[in-house]
Amino acid sequence: MIGVAILGGGIFAREEHKPAVEASKDLTLKAVYSRSLKSAKTLEVDESKVDLYSDDSGAGKSLDDLLARSDIQAVIVALPIKNQPDYIRKVLLAGKHVLSEKPVAENVKEAAELIKWYHSEIEPKKVTWAVAENVRYTNSFIRAAEVVKTKGRQLTFRCRLQTLVEGGKYFETEWRKSPTHQGGFLLDGGVHFTAGLRLMMGKDNPLVSLSAHSAQLQEHLPPVDTVEATAKSKKGSVGTISISFGTTHKGSEWAVGCEKGSVSLSGNKVTYDEKTEEVQDERTGVPGEVRAWGEALAAGKVNESQSPEEALADLELIEAMLRSGEQGGVPIKLEYQEL
Repeated sequence: MIGVAILGGGIFAREEHKPAVEASKDLTLKAVYSRSLKSAKTLEVDESKVDLYSDDSGAGKSLDDLLARSDIQAVIVALPIKNQPDYIRKVLLAGKHVLSEKPVAENVKEAAELIKWYHSEIEPKKVTWAVAENVRYTNSFIRAAEVVKTKGRQLTFRCRLQTLVEGGKYFETEWRKSPTHQGGFLLDGGVHFTAGLRLMMGKDNPLVSLSAHSAQLQEHLPPVDTVEATAKSKKGSVGTISISFGTTHKGSEWAVGCEKGSVSLSGNKVTYDEKTEEVQDERTGVPGEVRAWGEALAAGKVNESQSPEEALADLELIEAMLRSGEQGGVPIKLEYQEL
């Protein structure tokens, strides 16, 4: 069994990461770290088996102490976006494998620099860095992507996720209510939706350019909560990406129109050939994601779907939409989509 620590005392760490680690055949939870002991305790672990570390726990209970433990080989980093890169570097330099939460970083420049550093300084030491994106382990998206492959040349595509965020447990965190990262909620949540579109379209037809308009429709969702983009792919298909957390016109759909018919996904229902399949998803996809990470660690490699480059491609689409929107819809050429 591979000893694992979780860095982060947030809701997602408690409700998704912890049970996923506990359910994995290859992983065993050894420790939890958060800046405060109060926050670390929110994971509600069995403290007779799992040790708690924090900045206010006194001697022997710091993050450095945790990283010095030989029985911890891997770490899940689930911290606010702006803090992630520093902790990723620190954990990797300590010789521990990392699974960091998406987005890979708060902007493309920082992400690209971190990935370059990892490949030159860390990877040769056989220490691995994976980036989590649970959409890639969601059965409904996987099934939709499988069907798209059978439908021939792609003609058009659509990614639409529109809702109204009024608050709630995931929003009521300071780093989300007063974001320092670009795009606010659009960046944090949007990378899931671009990951889903990229998965459905496949690696052989990546997007190459896009143009977008953006807006802040709700006062409590700074700096922008809505973006509408048109995009073009390598093979000439065209489509739209519509993401809003500030509208009453709610709905979600990922769709690809192909020569032999269209494939669409809404919720967990995949529609094609005038029929609808209801696909059973495993929670949010996190159990499968963490299980795949554990299996890859046991095999001494990085799962291809968890490569930092995949996460960079998801991030680039959101950042390009934000940059285009700031400039009134100027076209943006994409650089990191071909993998």
